Amino acid sequence: MAWNEPGKNGQNDPWNRKRQSGKSPLDDLLNTVKSRLGKLGQGPGSILIGVLVLLAVGLLLSCYTIIGARQTGVVLRFGEYSRTLAPGFHLKLPQPIESVTKVEATRIRSVTDKVAMLTKDENIITIDFTVQYQVDDSRRYLFSLNDPDGTIGAAAEAAVRSVIGGSDMDQILSAAGASLVSEAQTTLQKTLDGYDSGLRVTEVSFQNVAPPNEVKDAFDDVNNAREDKQSIENGALAYASKVVPVARGDAARIAAEAAGYKAERIARAQGDTARFNLLLTQYKAAPEVTRKRLWLETMEKVMADNPKVIDGSDGRAIINLPGQPGGATAPETGTVTAGTVMPAPASTATDKGTQP
Repeated sequence: MAWNEPGKNGQNDPWNRKRQSGKSPLDDLLNTVKSRLGKLGQGPGSILIGVLVLLAVGLLLSCYTIIGARQTGVVLRFGEYSRTLAPGFHLKLPQPIESVTKVEATRIRSVTDKVAMLTKDENIITIDFTVQYQVDDSRRYLFSLNDPDGTIGAAAEAAVRSVIGGSDMDQILSAAGASLVSEAQTTLQKTLDGYDSGLRVTEVSFQNVAPPNEVKDAFDDVNNAREDKQSIENGALAYASKVVPVARGDAARIAAEAAGYKAERIARAQGDTARFNLLLTQYKAAPEVTRKRLWLETMEKVMADNPKVIDGSDGRAIINLPGQPGGATAPETGTVTAGTVMPAPASTATDKGTQP
């Protein structure tokens, strides 16, 4: 029969372009294998061939693996660590030669616990803490710890107890307690590194730090008193910051005024000294003239605001009196209406008087 000779239902077509209904491509493959193997494809031998084909397909499908973007793959060869696979498509030996264990490397895991602890000053305090961590080394994570979550929970409690046990109650409840969190995280990470756990602690937090319920009221009173103290101190600091600058300004102003007064007095004293020295030189040169001039200047200063006229000429001089205050007319020339006549020094009896 020719290869293109039509047969029943087109079964003679070598490409089998028209497949009988209800048959899969695997059935076609098995039929082809049977036809090629002849007698081995008939009878009980066909079951063996099918099993071999399935095993071959399974081996082919197990020769590759796909690692997710947030995963790492740990490859075991006959149960022994071989290598670590990064995210992506990878080829490997078929099972059971090599197997791949996928680990969520970037997933943040957490452990939360609530424990009562004893402080350094022998007080009991209750702490709710949470530890967040992630896998840093997939190989160590799989083979170093049997129960990673349980191990990190116990290590976290030990680290927190170590930190709290070395601190006083007031330090824990005050703002300084924030530094204890970082200290606890450092201690926990050192412990996990000592276990070769392959875990990295990302955060440690204390959600609730409070004394036991039996003494809660007393501790609340202490905290209220501490807050009142802080409020009073803040008020005092605010008042000091307001008053001290004003006082310093007043002190600076007074000091500046004192310095100016000092400079003024010194300058005036130096000027008086220089004037006296000049006057002394003039007096030594002409004593009588200097004495008379000094007397006249002194009387001019003394009688400047006094409505009196001093005639030292024994009436030999004509004195013109100024007008009276309030528009009153001056008295006649040559007469004195008010005032006291004071004799001039003997050396100046012939000089005319001075009108201020």
